[in-house]
Amino acid sequence: MKKQSLGWTAAALLFPLFSAVANNEHEAFLDAEKEVRYGSYKEFKEVVGKLDHPLKPYVEKAYWQRHPSLKHQSEIENYLTIYQSTPLEWSVRKAWLAYLKEKNMKAAYIRNYRKTSNAAITCTYLGYQLDLGAPDNAIFKQAGELWTVGKSQPNECDDLFDLWRKKGHMTSERVWQRVTLAAEGGTQSLLPYLKTLLPKSEQYLADLYLKVRRDPSAAAGLYRYKNKSAKEAQIAHYGVQRLVWRDKELALKAWGKMEKMFDFSEQEKADVYYTFALSLASSGHKQASFWLNKVPKDRQNSKLMQWQLGNMLKVQDWPGIIAFFTGKENLGLGQQYWLAYSLDKRGDTQRAKAIWKTVAKERHYYGFLASARLNQPVSLNTIPINVSDALVTQVSEAPGFKRAKALYELDRFTSARREWNYLTRTSSEDEKLAASKLAAKLNWYDSTIYTLAQIKAWDYVELRFPFAFQDLFERYSKRSHVDPTWSIAISRRESSFASDARSHANARGLMQLLPSTAKYVNKGSVSSRSLYQPKTNIRLGTQYLEYLKKKNNGNEVLATASYNAGYHRIRRWLPDEAMPAELWVELIPYRETRNYVKNVFAYRQIYHTRLGRKG
Repeated sequence: MKKQSLGWTAAALLFPLFSAVANNEHEAFLDAEKEVRYGSYKEFKEVVGKLDHPLKPYVEKAYWQRHPSLKHQSEIENYLTIYQSTPLEWSVRKAWLAYLKEKNMKAAYIRNYRKTSNAAITCTYLGYQLDLGAPDNAIFKQAGELWTVGKSQPNECDDLFDLWRKKGHMTSERVWQRVTLAAEGGTQSLLPYLKTLLPKSEQYLADLYLKVRRDPSAAAGLYRYKNKSAKEAQIAHYGVQRLVWRDKELALKAWGKMEKMFDFSEQEKADVYYTFALSLASSGHKQASFWLNKVPKDRQNSKLMQWQLGNMLKVQDWPGIIAFFTGKENLGLGQQYWLAYSLDKRGDTQRAKAIWKTVAKERHYYGFLASARLNQPVSLNTIPINVSDALVTQVSEAPGFKRAKALYELDRFTSARREWNYLTRTSSEDEKLAASKLAAKLNWYDSTIYTLAQIKAWDYVELRFPFAFQDLFERYSKRSHVDPTWSIAISRRESSFASDARSHANARGLMQLLPSTAKYVNKGSVSSRSLYQPKTNIRLGTQYLEYLKKKNNGNEVLATASYNAGYHRIRRWLPDEAMPAELWVELIPYRETRNYVKNVFAYRQIYHTRLGRKG
């Protein structure tokens, strides 16, 4: 693999010396942080006074978080003012507010409160405002907003809500609004309580909502709609849209009767048409086309059309695809590609090539497929990052950047990313570009990728697709007999090269390996912690790719899909007869896996092209 020069020889020569100095500074910080956690105020001041380090505010945070005191109120409040909105603020502010509440310091609590999603803190703040004579209407308006959510609120809100209710602000309309929120995606166990707040004549509606939430087929029992009221219509509307994903035939039958029973608005009907079309199309139902045609034009989005395309591709209905997509506006690249493919299949090569030429201009999975169809080089459309050295220097001197850098060097990746996200969130677009350039030089790959995506700076290809951990990918890919551009593309898709990445499913590291998978591949136990080490992760990840490639008879498309969805599931998706790989990818029934395979092969092509490889 061709090496990519970083062009900072001088920095490389100085790096060992810099590391030694940085390590000594970091040791001083770590010692100070440890000492102040349990030290006296006097010891804290002595330690902080001697410390010269970018993370000095973290030492102060460690002390104030554990030792709030009215004696040092002005210092704490000054700290909170200086670091307001930064990652340093909230843990100290939360501890300070808890202390002020304990001391019943209502005015100080109000002064130090800042808007937060923490309902307990907000309720305490609003209650204190009432106690100190704030206008009722403004406070009760906020209390009503806090109450009207689809989940239970903390005990700290009880007194405020009781007073709000006694003052007559809990209307039946507001109760119904909360019933709706709890039933449609909120905490369903809240419904029995909310039922008691409804007028007696409407309490059955809470029971009906709960039935439909737990079992959507209950929505099809038309006898349950006793009064044919607007609220019953709302429940029926919600239920039938859930039911169509469980029992399509029952939903179709039920909707035919509901539409006559209730006076649904055009918007409500359009909601049902869209949901039915999406559900039926995604399962290849014979009535999918009928419902797609019922969806208003302004609701016929790319998602719906993609499912319709998939249904026609299953049966290779080339004339149908041509008829369905010709003349439609705002077609996605995939729809354009398959329209051209269908035209080519029907012998209209000239029109097909004209469409493919347009698609091939894009740096995209379909752009790369179109380039292959035309037998021409792919277009990466890359541009060099263009920011002044002065701006890069300015960003590098920002306290937030210095804190992020020090935290990265200490392997405190979560805190480092919080600082980085704060820095970029409060920066101009040019400053974000400068920060991305700095991050790239420091090999903060995921931060670079995230920041450029944040500002939709898609064309800085060299920064967005770095040769991260290149030596390791080369070495272990070669050892496992897999293409390095494939393994690096997998890592780019899985973790954006964040070595400490961990998924909800407990997959870890660069190539997002499950501990069980690592153990199987390694033919022996592997510590979960070691999966965060790039060397171990890449070694086992490339071995796993080799294993999947062999299991799939050398087919890297199937191996890539297996990496995401599992080998046994992929076997169930194999067609009875041979078909082009690109067609099989388009017909993968799981959208996540389908997009995963497309992304990996697009990324692989980008790395392939950046290395100057042909084909």
